[in-house]
Amino acid sequence: MPHKMTITGSATGPLREYDRYVAFDMREKGSPAAPKGLKKSTFISYTVFVAKKAFNKTGLTKKSIMHEKILVQGEPTLDIPIDECPGEIGIICFQITVLPNKNDKEANESKDKKEAQQEVSKAQQEVSATKQEEKQEPVAKEVKTVQPEVNETPAEEKKAAPPKKQQPIQPKGTKDVVSFEDIIVPEAFLKTRPNPVKTEEVIEFVKRTGHLDKPLTIEKGSNVLKDGYRRYIVAKTMKMDNVPVVYEYQK
Repeated sequence: MPHKMTITGSATGPLREYDRYVAFDMREKGSPAAPKGLKKSTFISYTVFVAKKAFNKTGLTKKSIMHEKILVQGEPTLDIPIDECPGEIGIICFQITVLPNKNDKEANESKDKKEAQQEVSKAQQEVSATKQEEKQEPVAKEVKTVQPEVNETPAEEKKAAPPKKQQPIQPKGTKDVVSFEDIIVPEAFLKTRPNPVKTEEVIEFVKRTGHLDKPLTIEKGSNVLKDGYRRYIVAKTMKMDNVPVVYEYQK
């Protein structure tokens, strides 16, 4: 009988779209205590695969999935290629549910109460002001001269110049930036499976800084990958168009 799994949390990486399904990464922490004599467990990383039809029903988007708390029920799988499944365990999702955020609900209720109190207070002030005006003696109206408005362009807008585009920051030691699609990966790399924990650390670094922690090493001229397969996988996962490189010249 297939093993059933249930995990909760938020996505730890961007949503990846394929032909008939989408995928995203999650992780769960282990139990804070372990039986005597056993080591405590650390977090486990998962890659969840969901049919597009089921995912669209949840109302989640590429941006909201990083912030919403979700519940996933499904079966584990180890038959997905490493390029599509950077997590330690893959999960074929049978049911996905967006869980209500308790903090958001309480914040909205507090905001509604505050707005209602402000409206009541404003109405009371208007009534009080009307009563005071009725008690005051009539005052002769002053005739005000209205000057025509002159449309002038603010000096700041005249001087404003289009902002210069800033070049993206690259890691130390970068010699060049090449298109991700131009890099050729040898078959020997494709048969390996980098440590998922270290891969997750590089993904977290990219989220914080916007670039890889180290450049990839490629062969000059052929663009064959020589070193940095883990960062190649991270760049593919984060859908990076260009990657920093250093060259290794042919011998």
